[in-house]
This record gives sequence, C-alpha cells and structure tokens, in this order.
Amino acid sequence: MKIKFLRRGSNELRIEITGEGHTFCNMLQKVLLEEETVEMAGYTVPHPLLTKAIVYVRTKGRRRPETAMREAAKKLQKRSTELKSTLEKAFKEYDKTANNR
Repeated sequence: MKIKFLRRGSNELRIEITGEGHTFCNMLQKVLLEEETVEMAGYTVPHPLLTKAIVYVRTKGRRRPETAMREAAKKLQKRSTELKSTLEKAFKEYDKTANNR
C-alpha cells in the first residue's frame, strides 16, 4: 500500500491509495462516516483495471481530517483483531464438537 496526498486542507483531505480497491475503501468510508465530526467521506476507483483508489474526507468545525483518518485506521485495526479472535474461538469450538462425533 502506498499513499499519496492529492489535497490537504484544514477540513479536507484527498489521498490516493495504491494497492487497494473497493473492499478496503468501502470499509474505510463506512468507519469514517460513523464519526459525528465527519461531514463527508467517499472514494472512487478511477479505473477498474488499476489498483488505485482516491479517498476523500471532509470534517466539521475544528476537527482535522488527518485525525479522523487516523482514528478510522485504529478502529479498522481493532475490528480486524476482534474478527480474528472470534474466528479462532469458533474454529476451536467447531473442532471440539467435530472430534466428539
């Protein structure tokens, strides 16, 4: 993953993410929009054959878009860790019950 800043203002941030597409950007957009201080978040994939996406976020008031982006990344990381842990428990439980049959 590579990130390039396309526009950086007091309440706006536009970045290009190389190596990612709809899957990652859709999750990032969803997490950004959960925040009350985020006015708008979106992304576009300019060409379907390229693995580049442009992500845009605009915040309200004094909230910096960089802060919103960092917090969204932390939330995604936490959710990924929770998913991994839950899957590991489910697999162990399944293996126990499968071995007892």
